[in-house]
Amino acid sequence: MPENTARFGIGVSNAVRDIDQTMEIVAVADEAGLDHFSVSDHPYVGRMLDAYSLVGVALGRTRRISGMVNVSNLPTRPAPMLARAVTSLSALTGGRVVLGLGAGGSWDDIARLGFPRLSGAEAVRAFEEAFGLIRSLTGGGDPVSFDGEFYRLDRVDPAPVAAPPIWTGSVGAKSLAVTGRQADGWIPGHAADWLSTRYRESRPIIDEAARAAGRDPRAVATVYNLPGRISPTPLAATRDAEGRWLGGSVEQWVSELTGAVLEHGAGGFTYFPVGDVPIERASALWAQEIAPGVREALAEH
Repeated sequence: MPENTARFGIGVSNAVRDIDQTMEIVAVADEAGLDHFSVSDHPYVGRMLDAYSLVGVALGRTRRISGMVNVSNLPTRPAPMLARAVTSLSALTGGRVVLGLGAGGSWDDIARLGFPRLSGAEAVRAFEEAFGLIRSLTGGGDPVSFDGEFYRLDRVDPAPVAAPPIWTGSVGAKSLAVTGRQADGWIPGHAADWLSTRYRESRPIIDEAARAAGRDPRAVATVYNLPGRISPTPLAATRDAEGRWLGGSVEQWVSELTGAVLEHGAGGFTYFPVGDVPIERASALWAQEIAPGVREALAEH
């Protein structure tokens, strides 16, 4: 990602009851020029739409915006089939997809779906194995055979489509190291931002692992899940007593995010509306005023 630029996305609901609202928000975001929309992946929750089904339909109704699952629940989406899903979406949309990848969580729920329960160490090893396997099934070329700890392929044809960017939701030290070695982006957990302890303690692990693998740490962008209120007038305090971002006016958002990019190297933001402003209105303000305002400010530096 070029210096002093950032990606801007919007988080949307994948609840069955919110279909109309979600499609409206994605359409507005697409028209306004946002970079991506993001949906969660909880396939064990009946009231939620399947994340990849939602992404596919939404991408089919848009022209420019990319879609991503934030992040794909790898234990319930075996890597070869996940590779097929994202390369198919990429081929159908001209490359408008980002692969969000997670090692897994909520293991009781995963097991209820009939998938094997992995230990933490096993899940991280399967996570890292998935990167190479997914990428091997992209870009065309000869059939792929693979004999790993968790996956085995026998002469499988790769898709004639480039691999999408892969962003992770890594939290633990071993998973963070995988991100440094393998990923294109990292989404800090628990909506931690650039001033958080989580970021300060986690990002050096990514950077060290990247350097050890011969990579430039800057190749792994930090893209923040960022909830917050957009208020009609400036707030007296934009952060709480613990330093967590609360939000503010459009101008306060623009100032804060511009500083995050220029002073802390933020690579992007996925906004999640909270507060008393209707979700559709907050999403439109983000797409039509805040993101363009930050881009304009960054272009001046």
